[in-house]
Amino acid sequence: MQYFTTFLEGVITFISPCLLPMLPIYISYFAGGGQRTTKKTITNAIGFIMGFTSVFILMGALAGALGSFLQTYKTALNIVCGAIVILFGLSYLDIIKFKLFKGANIDIDKSNIHFFKSLLFGFVFSIGWTPCVGAFLGSALMLASQRGHVGEGMILLLCYSLGLGIPFLVSAIIIDKLKTTFDFIKKNYKTINTVCGVLLIIIGVIMASGLMNRLLQVLGG
Repeated sequence: MQYFTTFLEGVITFISPCLLPMLPIYISYFAGGGQRTTKKTITNAIGFIMGFTSVFILMGALAGALGSFLQTYKTALNIVCGAIVILFGLSYLDIIKFKLFKGANIDIDKSNIHFFKSLLFGFVFSIGWTPCVGAFLGSALMLASQRGHVGEGMILLLCYSLGLGIPFLVSAIIIDKLKTTFDFIKKNYKTINTVCGVLLIIIGVIMASGLMNRLLQVLGG
């Protein structure tokens, strides 16, 4: 259950208003700024995904480690983590506005692109775009800290990274066929933000109440 939740948060991060509009730029980057070939685009996209995945997994390990030290204060940890996720949800609904989550412009040098340069860009993306992906990434990290185990924290953030990375890879392959889909998403950003915000608030309430832990125990988590 918790793994599916973080995977879903990764997918929703991908279609967030501050990330999705940048996708054509990223795909152009993967292509190397010249004539796009499928092999080159896929290779660079995989490097990019591996870059941000490695950093997110380290974040998950840290969150899990910190959570393990705070298990004595489990009730307080649940409340604090849940409250933070609820605030993320309120920011998506524009009830509370955090400019931190509006993203930033990144100037990308598309010359001489190769796998390792894309890997490095993935590292930069994971750090530089943390404010943009912060709401759902933060939710995943809060869940990892609740589990209080380094291994589970790493797996949870791996699931989050897969949720974000798989759409990136698919888009890199079929970008030319996705214009209609992107146009639909852009026209419905307000609805998407509302759904995202409500989902975060629900997750936050479940976490704060301690129901998340009980639910995961029932489901064998």
